[in-house]
Amino acid sequence: MFCVNSVRVAPGVRSALALACGVALSVSEVAMAQSAVSPVVVTATRQAVGVTELLSDVTVIERAELDQAGASTLEEVLSRQPGIQFASNGGPGALSSVFIRGTNSSHVVLLIDGMRAGSVTAGGVSWWRVPVSQIERIEIVRGPVSSLYGSDAIGGVIQIFTRGGQGPLSVTADAGVGSQGTAALNAGLSGSQAGWRYALNVGRSRTSGINVKPTSPSPMDADSDGFSSKSLTGRLSYEMAKGHELGFTYFRSEGENQYDGYGYADVDHRNKTRVSSVSAFLNNRLSANWSSQLRLSRSTDDAGEYAGATQSSRVHSSQTQLSWQNDVHTQVGTFLLGVERLEDDVDASSTYVETSRAMNSLLAGWRGTYLAHSLQANVRHDDSTQFGDQNTGSLAYGYRFNPQWRLSATYGTGFKAPTFNDLYFPLECYGPDCYGGNPALRPETSRNREATLHFEQQGHHVSLTWYLNQVDNLIVWGNTPENVAKARLEGLTLNYGGQVAGWDVQASYDYLDAKDQDTGERLAKRARHHAAVSLGRRIGPWEGRLEWQGSDRRVEYPYMSPAVKLSGYSLAHVYGAYHLNAEWSVFARVNNLFNREHELTKGYATPGINTFIGVRYTPR
Repeated sequence: MFCVNSVRVAPGVRSALALACGVALSVSEVAMAQSAVSPVVVTATRQAVGVTELLSDVTVIERAELDQAGASTLEEVLSRQPGIQFASNGGPGALSSVFIRGTNSSHVVLLIDGMRAGSVTAGGVSWWRVPVSQIERIEIVRGPVSSLYGSDAIGGVIQIFTRGGQGPLSVTADAGVGSQGTAALNAGLSGSQAGWRYALNVGRSRTSGINVKPTSPSPMDADSDGFSSKSLTGRLSYEMAKGHELGFTYFRSEGENQYDGYGYADVDHRNKTRVSSVSAFLNNRLSANWSSQLRLSRSTDDAGEYAGATQSSRVHSSQTQLSWQNDVHTQVGTFLLGVERLEDDVDASSTYVETSRAMNSLLAGWRGTYLAHSLQANVRHDDSTQFGDQNTGSLAYGYRFNPQWRLSATYGTGFKAPTFNDLYFPLECYGPDCYGGNPALRPETSRNREATLHFEQQGHHVSLTWYLNQVDNLIVWGNTPENVAKARLEGLTLNYGGQVAGWDVQASYDYLDAKDQDTGERLAKRARHHAAVSLGRRIGPWEGRLEWQGSDRRVEYPYMSPAVKLSGYSLAHVYGAYHLNAEWSVFARVNNLFNREHELTKGYATPGINTFIGVRYTPR
């Protein structure tokens, strides 16, 4: 067992490292005979690679696991994965943030079928607008990957692949009802024939929600804050000749959530949001060793705020991207060469000094293996009309000691461009104080080191990852935003997946030391310790899964004296299903089984025990 004691780490990390090494050794002693299947991952390298060949820290969530989510939101599903925490201002549809390895919520790139999604004004992602029912699989890559994806990828990349299929026409459907007036209905069809591939999925859901501010003195805040959404995804492609395919993809989700406003006691507040993306792609196998993909995509993020019947604000942002990627396989490895252009545009009720910008990018990569050694290198040059040039790169090395043990180490840089709000938010004055954007801001930058030890044998997989990510020029808002902060994010992730005594077991533990490097204060809403365990089994027509996740205390406002803290929490969830036959099943899920009170944001309630019961039709 290789536990690197010579690495300089924080005392908490060193203790956790010693414990994790012991756990990994004990697991190796009880490894059981199960066949290992290695899924193929695209996001980590922008090329199809088996997960056991990757040098990145990656998690894949398949449709079978998403089927067990019930009415859980995408953020809740993600928060059960290693290295990820989330915060929310209430129940479904509320404003939420996802933190990968302690980085800011804006330090993650969300891709939907290869297309960027998110707001170019606020800089965040409308996670709650991506329904789990429309997702076929999720790939999560942790660590800076700006050398592959450009701006924002300081914490990682999450790519969502919408539901599809091939073969004869196939129809899927599910419907369910649950606590707090929750109801959902989804249906889809997919297939392929005579060179054509197609898929169409629709969904609709609603919930009455919870009272997110139960202690508010305002009578208008005493009601429940509901949420409703509807979604549509589709894809159509045609293989004109062997290795040559032309296709289109489409995604659209829109919803409305009620929330408790600030300083308005006599009106209800609502937020209406629509997220959409459309793309056209052309895949060509130009030779036995050279393949090419040309893609044109456009994604939009529309948000409107309403106070009663009056619209108080409106923001429309769009991202248009043109990319051309070439993959060349040679005797000395696989090369990646690409060019991209990204255009951001804003149309809002507020007046921005600038409403558009563009970025031209060149990227190159190489990966190869020699005997037990693996190498991967990537470089990228981004030229922005707003802040000039930005160069990023990464270098990864892997060594396989034997069929069971392998080690990888990576160094990578990342950056995040300032948002339109950071740069150009219109100046507003309240008495003597004025607030507005700062067009002189520079991009945030990061330097990340990490090392991972893997053990794989007969269906068992244990990984132990140490990382240290230092982020400079962090943008902090006062009256105007400035590049004044630095963050130091050091952590350790222990992850296990496999079969033990007939049970499907998934378990992870995260230690995170996330702090402001200048003041030593902990970063807001990041727990130092976070863990999750799930046990699943199928016996005949019965299927069940037990889940647990826990978090220790977090700091809400670290700069206040004394600091405002959020208590730790421990939550249990249960999923069960009965398969009537090969196609039909009934299922139920109970979240927060023991009705634990917990806060993800100070002053905002979270759902107590809640249930969801449904029926599902899935052809073989």
